[in-house]
Amino acid sequence: MNPERRLRAVMLDWAGTTVDHGSMAPVIALQALFARYEIVLPDQDVRRDMGLLKRDHIREILTLPEVRAKWLAFTGREPGEGDVASLFEEFIPLQKTILPQHSMLIEGAAETVARWQRRGLRVGSTTGYTREMLEPILAQAIAGGYRPDATVCPDEAGAGRPAPWMLMRNAQLLDVYPPSVCVKIGDTVSDVEEGINAGMWTIGVTRTGNLVGMDAAGLAQLPVEAKARKLKTAEEKLRHAGADFVAQSVVECDGILEQIDRRLRDGESPGSRK
Repeated sequence: MNPERRLRAVMLDWAGTTVDHGSMAPVIALQALFARYEIVLPDQDVRRDMGLLKRDHIREILTLPEVRAKWLAFTGREPGEGDVASLFEEFIPLQKTILPQHSMLIEGAAETVARWQRRGLRVGSTTGYTREMLEPILAQAIAGGYRPDATVCPDEAGAGRPAPWMLMRNAQLLDVYPPSVCVKIGDTVSDVEEGINAGMWTIGVTRTGNLVGMDAAGLAQLPVEAKARKLKTAEEKLRHAGADFVAQSVVECDGILEQIDRRLRDGESPGSRK
């Protein structure tokens, strides 16, 4: 069988997709970081650019008019690249302290991915975390039964999302090509953009991810109507970003992967998705 005509690999995000329901750890860490400078960051301001390399994420937060004004009032100067670098260095130990408390595997993710691997799919992963930040999360995930076949971080690929280089490096490590036989699954707009830029199919995740932005316990307590609104809004944002498909969680992607495999066998590719 022509290997170009079947799905061969799945590339997964971490926080909000396979671990950390609601992508809480980065939000908590960034809010704590900016609080040191008397800047209170609302959740929506932190989540706006989630998925980027954390240095890039900090840079984007500093562009927000209210943040720039408060930074100027606190420091006496406009934020610049030196501030981005120093904040990122300050952020690393803070994030590492918070990560173990909020990086538990999302329910069913390990079992779902293991099933895909038994079926012959290779599993890669990309993230907004540096290798130093990811290592304890990876160790915790492996202990819980989730072991991707490859992991690539932005500091190893030369750039973070939405650049495609982490995905391309995963494909190289897994010896999987062309990109059209791969699918990227993630919970942020930058995940979708990363997958599109790499020429891969894309699946956006809503319920467990950043755009809904709630841990499992909090989401379970939400009234049905409010939960439905959050899920609909998240889906609309991911589809607007260009996602080929949207699912509430990784656990619910089986049927979508089968559909992608059928479409590949019929000669379709991500380029003909719309």
